[in-house]
Amino acid sequence: MARNNGKMSREEAGRMGGEATAKNHDKEFYQEIGRKGGESTSKSHDREFYQEIGQKGGEATSESHDKDFYKEIGRKGGKN
Repeated sequence: MARNNGKMSREEAGRMGGEATAKNHDKEFYQEIGRKGGESTSKSHDREFYQEIGQKGGEATSESHDKDFYKEIGRKGGKN
């Protein structure tokens, strides 16, 4: 616990708040706030924003996964 002069750190407060929220809400709650957040983001960002974050995500994924990972997700995608 990171305490400064007896005060709770921002990280600790966030963790505790998240745990309390999780106790009071179900999966549907999180799906709904995720949907609302996605809609709000799409209203305030353009196509280039999504291209940039997609590229960054793809680069991060390629750095942390090997060929077998891509073979497996390709196989799963081919089933649908």
